[in-house]
Amino acid sequence: MPFYVSPEQIMRDKADYAASRIARIRPCVALQYSGGILMVAPNPSTSRHKISELYDRIAFAAGGRYNEYEALRKAGVTYADITGYQFDRRDVTALGLANWYAQTLGGIFTDSTKPYEVEIVVAEVGLTPDNDQIYRITFDGSVSDEPGFVAFGGQADQVAAALKEHFHDGMTLTEALGAALAALSAPPAKGTGSGSGSSAGNGTQATELNAAQLEVAILDRARAHRTFRYLRGPRLEELLAESRASASATATASAGDADADAAPAAQEAEATPPPSDEPPTGPTSSGSDGSPRL
Repeated sequence: MPFYVSPEQIMRDKADYAASRIARIRPCVALQYSGGILMVAPNPSTSRHKISELYDRIAFAAGGRYNEYEALRKAGVTYADITGYQFDRRDVTALGLANWYAQTLGGIFTDSTKPYEVEIVVAEVGLTPDNDQIYRITFDGSVSDEPGFVAFGGQADQVAAALKEHFHDGMTLTEALGAALAALSAPPAKGTGSGSGSSAGNGTQATELNAAQLEVAILDRARAHRTFRYLRGPRLEELLAESRASASATATASAGDADADAAPAAQEAEATPPPSDEPPTGPTSSGSDGSPRL
């Protein structure tokens, strides 16, 4: 007779397997800026995209096994096209696609022997920043609403913590790209290398990403119909240069403020004489006959 394995153990083993595989991929980020939504993924390949368009104002980003998330992307495009054709284009939303992906991934996780090794982000740009939507879907079909920004893939928690330090409302595209690069280039915590995809696995050095190593795309709020477009070539090089120059200027200004705050304290310390161990000088407390005064 076959060995009995409890359903709890089966699901735990599947989750551990998928989580361990996803932890090896390079993290990616998606974040809002004043003009739309920016998506950045470390990806040296020019043929296997991690970021792509799903519908008019909706984008798709994924990390993990390429053949699995590519099949999901194509199925999502088909679902969006059929929904928009049968009903109305306004009925195709990021929330609807996120729920559809959640049902698909949840069914695969439950029914298949091996779960999909993927994490997905579906983002929709609204007419105003308050209407922007970003959803993260994990390998087991869980959906989370991510206001402002999201990091997914390996070391996502650490990247999200670094991104939180740099993110603020109303950022320009240059500032948003700089924040994304700062989060993605941050060295991983000691002993938590991201496997074969990590370029800073020793936890001691940060990696500076260049245009050839990045896949960058935006959902441009100012566009009327299809808002998705890639940032490549000279335009991406220009934005990278601007973001790094801005980051250097900010660091220099912060250092100058710190020196200015430290200068008064140093001057006060120099003006204060050090304490002396010698007894105080001056007239002694004694009577007119030289005897000590009681």
